[in-house]
Formats: sequence, C-alpha cells, structure tokens
Amino acid sequence: MTAQHTPVPRLRRYQGPAVLSYGFRPFFLLGAAYAGLAILAWLPMFLGELTLRTAFVPRDWHVHEMLYGYLPAVITGFLFTAIPNWTGRLPIQGAPLLALVVVWVLGRFAVTCSAQIGWFAAMLIDISFLTLIAAAAGREIFAGRNWGNLKVVALIALLLVGNIAFHLEAHFAGAADYGIRAGIAVVVLLILLIGGRIVPSFTRNWLVRENPGRLPSPFARFDMAIVILSAAALLVWVVRQDGLLVGILLTLMAVLHIIRLGRWAGDRTSRERLVLILHIGYAFIPAGFLLAAAAALDFVPPSAGIHAWMAGAAGVMTLAVMTRASLGHTGQQLVASPTTQGIYVAIVIAALARICAVIVPAWSGPLLHMAAFAWAAAFLGFAVCFGPALMSEKRH
Repeated sequence: MTAQHTPVPRLRRYQGPAVLSYGFRPFFLLGAAYAGLAILAWLPMFLGELTLRTAFVPRDWHVHEMLYGYLPAVITGFLFTAIPNWTGRLPIQGAPLLALVVVWVLGRFAVTCSAQIGWFAAMLIDISFLTLIAAAAGREIFAGRNWGNLKVVALIALLLVGNIAFHLEAHFAGAADYGIRAGIAVVVLLILLIGGRIVPSFTRNWLVRENPGRLPSPFARFDMAIVILSAAALLVWVVRQDGLLVGILLTLMAVLHIIRLGRWAGDRTSRERLVLILHIGYAFIPAGFLLAAAAALDFVPPSAGIHAWMAGAAGVMTLAVMTRASLGHTGQQLVASPTTQGIYVAIVIAALARICAVIVPAWSGPLLHMAAFAWAAAFLGFAVCFGPALMSEKRH
C-alpha cells in the first residue's frame, strides 16, 4: 500500500448532507459511537445483568461486534478516503454511501436480534456489508489500475470469509473459535500493511519539518518479509495455539516487530502526539505476539494476546487514524488538542487494563470495569468531540 498521497480529487457536485460527502464521515462517527456503546452493553452482559435476543452466546456477541462490527466500519471509512488518493477517481458519496451505511446498521440489528429473525437471515444481512465493501473497493482499484493495493481488497475478502465462518461455527458448534482467530489474524495483517506504511511516512514528514536528524526507514523488502512471515505465523496460530514450536515462532515474530518498530524513529516523536500515538498503537503488535507465545507455553491465558492485538493495536491505531484523518480532511490544524490527547490516554488505559485483567485474575473485576469505561470514554469521546466536524460542510 502506498503511503504517497496525491491531492484528493474534486468531488462531484453534491448538495446532500455533509456527513455523506465522504466515506470517513459517517463510518468514523458511527463506528466510534457503536464501539463505545457496545462495550457499555457488554459489561452488564458479562456480569449477567443484561440479556440480548441474539443467537450468539454473550462472549461471541461481544467479540463479533468488535471484530466484525465496529472495525469494518472504521476500515471502510479509511479505505473510502484513501482509495480516491490511490486511484485519482472520485469518491463514493451521497445515496450509494448512504446505502452502505444502512446495510452496516442493519447488520448490527440483525446480529443483536438474531434469536428472533433466525441465525441464517442474520448472517446474510450481516455479511452483506463486507461483501459490498470488498466489491466497491475492488472495482475502484481495478478501474484506477492501482494493482499494488489489491492486497488490501484480498484482506477485506478474507475478513468476510472469517465472518461467514464465525456465523457457521457459532451455530453448528455452539461457539466460534476459528472464526474469531481468523478475523483477528486479518485485522493484525491490515495493521501490519497499513500501519507499516503510514507510521514511518507520517513520522518522516514531521521529523523533516520539525526535528531534523535520524529518519525512519521506509517500507522495504525487510518489511514485506516480516508481513509474509507474520501471515504464516498467524495462520499457524489460527489452527493451533499451544506447543513449544508455536511459542518459538510467535516469539520470533515479536522480536522482528520490535526491530521493525525501532527502525521508525518513534523515540524522536514525543513532542507530536498525533505521530507518537501511532508508534504506541503499533507497539501492541509485538506485545500481542509475545503474549500469544506465552499462552502457547501455558504461562498466561490465550485472551491476553488477543486483547493486546484487539484492544491495544486495533483500538489505539483506529483512534489514531480516525483523529488524524478527521482533522486533516475537515480543514482543521493537524494538532492533538488536550481533548484528543485525553482520548489517546483513555484508549491506552483501556488496552492495558484489559490485558492486565487477564494476567492478574485477582484484580479482574476492577480492571474489567476500568477497561470498559476507559474504552467507552475514548470512542464516545471521539464521537462527541469530532462529530460536529464530521457532520459539517468544511472542506475535505
């Protein structure tokens, strides 16, 4: 995926609601709001105080709506903003964009009410969104002859396959396991590809302008080799989570990602929070590999690594990208305000508390509450603070 950005093409003549003028606007806003609200619903579900009319067991509803609910919305917001830059084509907006938003919303209702409408109908409604996104992204990339970014479409297609597997496994086996791990693996690979481009690129841009000296290494063969090796390691992890060889393989990947992160000069970005948070988010990738390796050797429960990747890497990186893109594409100065920095602090606290709740079971109750409320504060804070700009008519 190229990190070089061409100017955003001029929009078609559009006179509808500003929130439908560009893909990042509705999907960042709705994805963030849903991420926060879903966690606030999950906590009483976990404690047995709330029951939803879903065909999924409570854990599976929680995992599904994080993995195949909020994340695809944010990924779509990013893709539908980046693809016009990659291809030079006009963005999807107006009625077609509204249709995609409606399909996503219907998917959330279908999954949550699947015990009433039936698991199969819920699956068909839910998987429609990723099907349409993969088709739309593929069409734009093909039309723009931007072959290098087809790998992103392939990963979206794999996320769709994981979602289908999740529904089938949950229905026929009673709970999803392979569908969960497959989806997590795809999300991690998306972070490796997209993060591996934008983190060093944004870091380089800021350092050249504000702090001359050592610069990050650009995406090269070393990075692609790590992505390929990571894909192989994650495939092994999807199939089998324990054993010495698995532990060694995952540990090796953790070391390689620590080296990769060290090549990006993140230690020189402490004055620029919009850049620093990208490095912090990516740091949860090797942390996840290390914890998954420890779980393979039976030192910690498997969910420690899962939450490092999901609450840590995915949670932090999505908010980092959402805040930066929202500022830049709504005509605001690229500066992390105290409120934005508060959002960053909240999501890092949420990730660390959730991981520690697994590792230190004696403190799991307070830590789970801390993680849930900090997560909700981060994502609902984004929705409240950035919502007005996302719904306004400022430039892109």
